Amino acid sequence: MINLIEETTKFLKTKGFENPEIGIILGTGLERLPEHIAIEAEVSYNLIPNFPTATVAFHKGKLLYGKLAGKKVIVMQGRFHVYEGYTLQDVTYGVRIMHALGIKRLLVSNAAGAINLNFKKGELMLIDDHINLQGGSPLAFNGVDQLGDRFVDMAAPYDEDMNNTLESLAKQTGIQLHKGVYASVVGPQLETRAEYRYLKIIGADAVGMSTVPEVIVANHLRLPVIAVSVLTDECDPDNLQPVDIPDIIAMAEKAEPDMIALFKGLIETL
Repeated sequence: MINLIEETTKFLKTKGFENPEIGIILGTGLERLPEHIAIEAEVSYNLIPNFPTATVAFHKGKLLYGKLAGKKVIVMQGRFHVYEGYTLQDVTYGVRIMHALGIKRLLVSNAAGAINLNFKKGELMLIDDHINLQGGSPLAFNGVDQLGDRFVDMAAPYDEDMNNTLESLAKQTGIQLHKGVYASVVGPQLETRAEYRYLKIIGADAVGMSTVPEVIVANHLRLPVIAVSVLTDECDPDNLQPVDIPDIIAMAEKAEPDMIALFKGLIETL
């Protein structure tokens, strides 16, 4: 993997991806953050050596570079998922590339379903901890110890200082920001009523199909990371409605301005 990372990094540097400070991964329906970036370079994933290609219709599949809130940022506009047929190493390859290019912090967003029924769709949840239900680890491969410690401590996977800053910013701006536990499943099917009950019993406040692999790799690289979920549906097993993808996208778009405001505010403090 070291050779692959070096090849990809070298290519991106020739495209102008130089000395970034912060990496950002955008999730489902979260497309408008790039409108706030003074973009200096962009490359489609399918043109980047060794990079996976996003196959989900609402993930654009571009790597962007520019300035946001006074900082140089790299943005993954579209991420990868195990349900697309990728390995966990593929899913997290972008994190390793952004780290190799020089980022010092990682900000992650996703769309998730609210297990905690005190949380409502269209609101945000700051991830304080997670449960990995993806059936594997992005660190489970031969040679991982050449890239970092094999046994990575996960007692506090999300950066406390950045989390505290986000909570303070939310209070100052009147943005509803819950805090809770995110469960990451494989998908792409949604959960059954029994599965939603199970997730609640084991302590999940929200559920999605991403983020945890990237956070594990960020910790492997000792890269401070935070993650925010846009809650796009309410997962009440006693009143479960059929999945409505357009409504999920609409809820993500509704909450996106608040997420952008928090991310911009956080970046200004870093």
